[in-house]
Order: sequence, then structure tokens, then C-alpha cells
Amino acid sequence: MSYPRLIPSAEPFFFPGRPTGCLLVHGFTGAPKEMRWLGEYLASKGHTVLGVRLSAHATQPEDMIRSRWWDWVASVEDGWAMLSGCTERIFVIGLSMGGILALLSASYQPAAGVVAMAVRLPLAQDPRLRFIKLLSRLQRFSPKDHPPGTTWKLTANMYRIRRTQHEPTQRCATCWWRCAAGLPQVSAPALLIYSKNDQTVKASDRHMEKIYDNLGSRINRLYGSRTAGTSSPATLPGQTVFQAVGEFVAKISEETV
Repeated sequence: MSYPRLIPSAEPFFFPGRPTGCLLVHGFTGAPKEMRWLGEYLASKGHTVLGVRLSAHATQPEDMIRSRWWDWVASVEDGWAMLSGCTERIFVIGLSMGGILALLSASYQPAAGVVAMAVRLPLAQDPRLRFIKLLSRLQRFSPKDHPPGTTWKLTANMYRIRRTQHEPTQRCATCWWRCAAGLPQVSAPALLIYSKNDQTVKASDRHMEKIYDNLGSRINRLYGSRTAGTSSPATLPGQTVFQAVGEFVAKISEETV
């Protein structure tokens, strides 16, 4: 095993601030860097911000094979424990699979609020999932939406892995199924953000509506005109993703004081 394992500039981040804490969770095969701009924006509003690194992410692709979905849950729990020691209330904010983990966390933690961006439902109808363990023995990696090259690609101020493993992909789906079972237990206010132009999490698949119908809390829903990501201030009707999240956190924080 070679050291260091962590990809440079993909480290977790922490910005101390006032009593409201924001726990930021990146996506599957991503890194904390993809949440950093949003974190800096929330920190500029005076909030305490922690961007966690999910287990086996931002290191080497082989590390992901040994990781399980509950390791990712534990990474979020670590972040929660750290923030709870220095804040009075915590908002859990996640992108893609990070949004799944945020919703799952809010189903059993006393979150002040939860934000889920571009959360995709599991591909339960995909017949390949039944054979994914066998497939992983024949082909460990599948290319993602990047040309061949190095393991990690730096783009738009964030790292994204170029290859994905078959078994961890199934674990990501398992993580969502666990989250889905807990959606009725989410009592914290929720903000769901999606993009109408996202070709990966398509509006026509009604991901937002299905989550909305199962959550047990009051919810805000937003559709934007561009990708609902955090690596740039993507536009929503009359505002940016950063502004929408910031206003949601501020509003709920004022109500709970």
C-alpha cells in the first residue's frame, strides 16, 4: 500500500461560524471539493460548515471495492458528531448520493433541515443489477463519462473519478433503498433541488415527485434551468442554487431560535 492515499486538494473542509451548522455531503465517486463552493457561500453567511469525505472516496479506485454503504453512512455520522459539539442546530445538505445520505441521516437524526440535490432513484428495474457481483469478477471497472486517461479528473473545481466499480454501484442502490424506507420518518423541513436540463437525473423520471410523495415533512421543491450542481452557481427561477440553499437555512434557523 502506497502513501499518501488521499488525492491532493480533495480533503474535507471546515469553516467555523455561528450556531447553525451545515453538514455537506458529496456524491458517489466524488470528493468534498465538489461541495466546497457551496460551503464557502454558506460560511460567508456566518454558518459553521463541515464538508465530509465519504469512506474510500478521493483516494484510489481500488479502495472503493472494500467499502460498504454503511461506511458512507458512518462518514456522515462522524460529521454530525463533530458539528453537534460546536453548533445548536444542523442542516444536512447533499448532492446526488450525498443527497440520499442526507435524507437517510435526517430520518433518524434531529436535523433542523435537509437539502437533497439531484437525487436519483435506484435503478431497480435494471436487470443488470442482479448479475453485478458476477460481472464484477469479469470486469472490475466501467468507464464513466470521461475520455481515457488518469484515474481522477479535475474539472470545474472538483475531482471526479474516471472509472467506477460494479459492486459499489450496487451498494449505492442499496443505500437508496434503505433511505426510501426511512423517508416517512423525515420530519425536518426539506428542500429538493433538480434541474430540468439534467440528462442523468431526468425530470421526466419524476425523481423529485416520488421523494416528495413519501417524505413526512413540509417541503420546498425547485426546478432549475441548468444542472443543479454545486461546482458553479447554477440558475433557478430568480436565484442560484447557493442562494436557494442559503435562504432555506436562514429561514428555518430563524424559526427555530
